Amino acid sequence: MGTTATVEIADPLPAARLAELADEVFAFLREVDARFSTFRADSEVCRLNAGDRFEPSPVLREVLARCTALWQQTNGYFDVYATGRLDPSGFVKGWAVQVASDRLLAAGAANHCVDAGGDVRVRGRSPSGQPWRVGIRHPFARDAVCGVLAGTDLAVATSGVYERGPHVLDPFTGTAARGLRSVTVVGPDLGEADALATAALAMGPAGIAWLSTLDGYTSAVVTDDGRFLCSQTLPLAD
Repeated sequence: MGTTATVEIADPLPAARLAELADEVFAFLREVDARFSTFRADSEVCRLNAGDRFEPSPVLREVLARCTALWQQTNGYFDVYATGRLDPSGFVKGWAVQVASDRLLAAGAANHCVDAGGDVRVRGRSPSGQPWRVGIRHPFARDAVCGVLAGTDLAVATSGVYERGPHVLDPFTGTAARGLRSVTVVGPDLGEADALATAALAMGPAGIAWLSTLDGYTSAVVTDDGRFLCSQTLPLAD
């Protein structure tokens, strides 16, 4: 998926079992990349964009159905066709990490952190026995954070322009959205949080008020002029 993924499992399991669980996560993420990559010519996404005729996999159908529901939920601002070609990346990375975390939980690893390029799913407690702490990267200072979240069951997704520049398009104008430097959304489902963060970034400043209407999700925003705004219920560490 063009990014680095890390897995940390804090359960007191045998080393061989820990390695096996981590290997299963990475194998799943590689499978997701092979299916949804927008760069690999043999991925299902690229084949659809090329006009190939084939039967889409059940997984692809599930993801596209979720993306359609999110398009409706965001009033069209989360649009997998915003660039004119199918690109579900704004949902897939968060969804993949969520599924990986769900699988770890089902396998008996109740205390873990899965992170793929800043999309983070934590459950249980860290190796120290304390709640996990997740930094919100500062979009103007690469080695700094503008806030730290703490919790035992968090899905944290951030969409920003600090690495690739203004690349998230306003689907209604076709131009790069401006006004927000980064958007972080926190809630129960990482795939949905990822898409909501992308949608808010595409809305520009109007996304700030829209985020406050979301049920079950809290958020933090850094504007282009350097303001840090967050929900009162955002689980910031003390």
